[in-house]
Amino acid sequence: MERSQEKGRELLSHMFRIAASLDDLLKAFAVRSVVFMEEEGIPYTIEHDRHDCSAIHVLGEEQGEPFAAGRIRPYNGYAKLERISVRKAYRGKRLGHELTDFMISVAKEKGFKKYLLHAQSHLADFYRKHGFEISGDVFQEAGIDHYVMIRDDS
Repeated sequence: MERSQEKGRELLSHMFRIAASLDDLLKAFAVRSVVFMEEEGIPYTIEHDRHDCSAIHVLGEEQGEPFAAGRIRPYNGYAKLERISVRKAYRGKRLGHELTDFMISVAKEKGFKKYLLHAQSHLADFYRKHGFEISGDVFQEAGIDHYVMIRDDS
């Protein structure tokens, strides 16, 4: 890892980490449940799926309070970034950007050079700032407009 990447990862690691315990996983699931199920009305059966068992889960936490979560899993040669979420009280502080950068750095450490996500349509510009580009037309997922977005660093 380059020195600047290492320093950036070190700073982010104070807030973000890979979930390494059952407690971490429960905190990540709590954040996701609040954001996706409560705020967006997504049913439990869609929010939690079989991929939860095999994904790398990321947790954002400050002084024991979970505020962000996401998961990463391999998908057709890509690192698929999913369930990227920040609790409402923590938004507007660039934490979503930091979470996305942290997730990309974790995927890079695992050897990935290509990244994929399903972005809610209103967040396409957010992910463009991280090097993602829209691939294809808008589609519905959980009743919400999404785009497939790809970043290729190879």
